[in-house]
Amino acid sequence: MAGRGQPSGPAGSGGGAPGLLPLLLLLLSAAAIIPRGDGQNLVTEDVTVVEGDVATISCRVKNSDDSVIQLLNPNRQTIYFRDFRPLKDSRFQLVNFSNSELRVSLTNVSISDEGRYFCQLYTDPPQEIYTTITVLVPPRNLVIDIEKETAVEGEEIELNCTAMASRPATTIRWFKGNKELTGKSEVERWSDMYTVTSQLLLKVGREDDGVPVICLVDHPAVKDLQTQRYLEVMYKPQVRVSQNYPLQGLTREGEPLELTCTAFGKPQPTDMRWLRVDDEMPQHVVVSGSNLLISNLNKTDNGTYRCEASNAVGKSHADYMLFVYDPPTTIPPPTTTTTTTTTIPTTITDSRAGEEGAIRSVDHAVVGGVVAVVVFAMLCLLIILGRYFARHKGTYFTHEAKGADDAADADTAIINAEGGQNNSEEKKEYFI
Repeated sequence: MAGRGQPSGPAGSGGGAPGLLPLLLLLLSAAAIIPRGDGQNLVTEDVTVVEGDVATISCRVKNSDDSVIQLLNPNRQTIYFRDFRPLKDSRFQLVNFSNSELRVSLTNVSISDEGRYFCQLYTDPPQEIYTTITVLVPPRNLVIDIEKETAVEGEEIELNCTAMASRPATTIRWFKGNKELTGKSEVERWSDMYTVTSQLLLKVGREDDGVPVICLVDHPAVKDLQTQRYLEVMYKPQVRVSQNYPLQGLTREGEPLELTCTAFGKPQPTDMRWLRVDDEMPQHVVVSGSNLLISNLNKTDNGTYRCEASNAVGKSHADYMLFVYDPPTTIPPPTTTTTTTTTIPTTITDSRAGEEGAIRSVDHAVVGGVVAVVVFAMLCLLIILGRYFARHKGTYFTHEAKGADDAADADTAIINAEGGQNNSEEKKEYFI
């Protein structure tokens, strides 16, 4: 009985199996009459897998009645019939088989494996449900192309980031440092793959030199995929003039002045020079590299001194405006009298602090003037008092010799003077 033309097995089996003809007829008839849909008793889920990974397909029965479970591929070839694998593809492996579940794994998934897989349950009537395998393909390459390897400050450069052969199409985002920028993307489709190119136009400045520009990909098959390029920006020098001496404040006649010029740029400036704006440089000015020295300032040095620096990109300068002030002065001590010597030294302090120093110098000058006026008034008072006391003493001596004015000769004057004293005494005695 076994030799009566038995078929070679289930559909798509590719190998012989005795006694399977009735089963084959059953499968063919079931494929024709089984409706598609959710199925009254079958449960499965769609599968999303990254290319090269493992996909697991599960056909489950809610209320098992020991009916036969079968799994078919998108071409409706039988992958597994119960726990038997007719399809000769070793990538399919049985994970679990029971009356209520048929679970199969597919290793090393490729795009060709994408599609609908059917779960069939031989009940009355037969049931069928399908699950869809979706294969994700991450970008195979991520590259940034930059228009110019070295840009000049103020230029607008073009950057292009390309994500090749992905599925689905990727989303590209741009960052400059931590700041997100907006690019313009184009999508090209080749067969089932997508290539995305994003263009970024960027105007660069000196602050962008050495800053990374990042191209980042958003794709369900990959996480944190990015590439970056560092910007190289050339810019003209930035020049600064600093005053070494005097350290701060006013520049005065007779004092030295030292200036230093510093310049930074890319490339580093190699040409640096000093000049005097709208006038010739004084002959006594000494220039040594980036330093300018005037050992003895005078008012003819007033003017604007400029430091210029240049590189391959351009030229820049910084100015220093010099104004030479009068030297600090000291008020001399007042003159002295014959009896008392009074010296009140008053010195105007050089504050060397710009306008504030000048204001303080004026205040000190006013105080010194007031002190001088007071001293002068005291001297005048002393002179007046001296003359007054001298006149009073002369008057006293004149009254003392008044009794001798009427005498004819010296002897008579003496007698009259003595007599006057005696009469006076007599009068004094008389009254007593």
